[in-house]
Amino acid sequence: MNAHDHPRGSKRRMRGSLGIPALEWLQDYQGAWLKGDLVAGMTSAAVVIPKALAYATIAGLPVQVGLYTVLVPAAIYAVLGSSRPLSFSTTTTLAILAGAAIGNSAGGDPAALLTASATLAFLVGAFLVLAGLLRLGFVANFISEPVLVGFKAGIGVVIVLDQLPKLLGIHFEKGGFLHNLLATLRGIPESSLPTLAVGVVMILTLVGLKRYAKRVPAPLVAVALGIAGMALLHLDQFGVSMVGKVPTGLPALTLPDWTLLNQLWPAAIGIALMSFTETIAAGRAFAGPDDPTPPPNRELLASGVANIGGAFLGGMVAGGGTTQTAVNRSAGAHSQLAGLITAALALGTCLLLAPFIGLMPNATLAAVVIVYSVGLIEPAEFNKILEVRRTEFVWALAAMAGVMLLGTLKGILVAIVVSLFALAHQVSDPPLYVLARKRGSNLFRPRTEANADDESFPGLLMLRPEGRIFFGNAERLGLKMKPLILDARPKVAIIDLSRVFDLEYTALKMLMNAEKHLREKHVELWLSGMNPGVQEMVMRSPLRETLGGQRVFANVEEALTHYLSQRH
Repeated sequence: MNAHDHPRGSKRRMRGSLGIPALEWLQDYQGAWLKGDLVAGMTSAAVVIPKALAYATIAGLPVQVGLYTVLVPAAIYAVLGSSRPLSFSTTTTLAILAGAAIGNSAGGDPAALLTASATLAFLVGAFLVLAGLLRLGFVANFISEPVLVGFKAGIGVVIVLDQLPKLLGIHFEKGGFLHNLLATLRGIPESSLPTLAVGVVMILTLVGLKRYAKRVPAPLVAVALGIAGMALLHLDQFGVSMVGKVPTGLPALTLPDWTLLNQLWPAAIGIALMSFTETIAAGRAFAGPDDPTPPPNRELLASGVANIGGAFLGGMVAGGGTTQTAVNRSAGAHSQLAGLITAALALGTCLLLAPFIGLMPNATLAAVVIVYSVGLIEPAEFNKILEVRRTEFVWALAAMAGVMLLGTLKGILVAIVVSLFALAHQVSDPPLYVLARKRGSNLFRPRTEANADDESFPGLLMLRPEGRIFFGNAERLGLKMKPLILDARPKVAIIDLSRVFDLEYTALKMLMNAEKHLREKHVELWLSGMNPGVQEMVMRSPLRETLGGQRVFANVEEALTHYLSQRH
């Protein structure tokens, strides 16, 4: 990592703390923070642990895998991670992606499924560490926000559909989205009413507590009610299935299966990208005004090591979650100590409460998953995107449809491709404005109907392109300039480059051709407002000799003054 990766004020401390964030925040720890961290750690545990148990079932894994993921990766991140409020375990998105990746590799064997999960977590961690060492932290912004909104909405729909059979107490062989949808609809008449009743009660409990008692840890209440109902009412006698035996004690050492590396690495790359995207987004969203900004490259390393550690101790793919981080911050977390407290409570659950977890109805887990997965579907965000730009709304819908119709793993590829297409679409058509001067001022602005009274000057055309001009858009820009010049028939065309931050050789070639073409039509081309980088490129090209010092100006105002002086 370079110096730019370190949060403000941390460089001095790092020299005395070996660059380990836990040693840094311990050096600065204030006694007044302890109460907030204790409360936040316990509150987060009450929310995160039940959700992790449920999310493990999304991936087709035993519930204890979710518990181990709260224990091991969360503890490692608290030591190595730099985000103070971040809650690190598994999320709905990562769980469904992991399930899609390992489902085909295990062949239905539970032991093989655990091994495949460990192998996947190891690969995800290895890719994250490698990305951190290569300083690829910028990949956090690789998927555009509208595409991410659509991707998560698609994930939410897929997860809800995946959990409905558990809520209804029906069984069928899983397939694609449309297959599962039709099979669920056909199976409704065969639903288990006791199972459905348990599920509905759990959903109403969760929704009611989320809306009317926000400080109450709704997942913990739902899990406790489910366990109590099974123990006291013997719901299993009415056909309500339960989790079953959960091992008591510490997680056993789990070794990755190296023969699965070739099969799992493509999925691991996509899952690593999503894990890091969620982690950095959650860390940034809930950082306090005095918190250090999470350095992306350090976060890659911390997330990677946390996943690798979890892989060897029974955990699944992990990352930072937005909702659980919100709980941690709102409960008063001041430092990563809150994460360590959550991990400690997960350890206590492993040692003391495993037999009780085994009594939990599967319908309770399904209810928890459904309620919190619905939150991934944000109609308000879709509406905001539509109001701002219709094309980005289409990209969001495309990402959502890609997940639903092609599957979650291919959905990542769709999201990346759509993001790249969106980027290409945006940069391939750079803005080009005809400038005019506001009367009574030196303000030059795009000529519009609202600014119809702005000054234009006979024989002069002022153009302002914006953005980076390179091989992907230089020809397009030239084609946009041509009709404007033909229509205006100026004696001088000024191109204001003040809003162009980079000029590539192809763009220089376009300008040279434009200058030659205009010269043949007795039109002079002038350049103005070049920033140092653009000016250096122009001065190293043949344009330097062609334009000379007489046709290059510091700004549009200077160029206009020179033009007007020539006319008199």
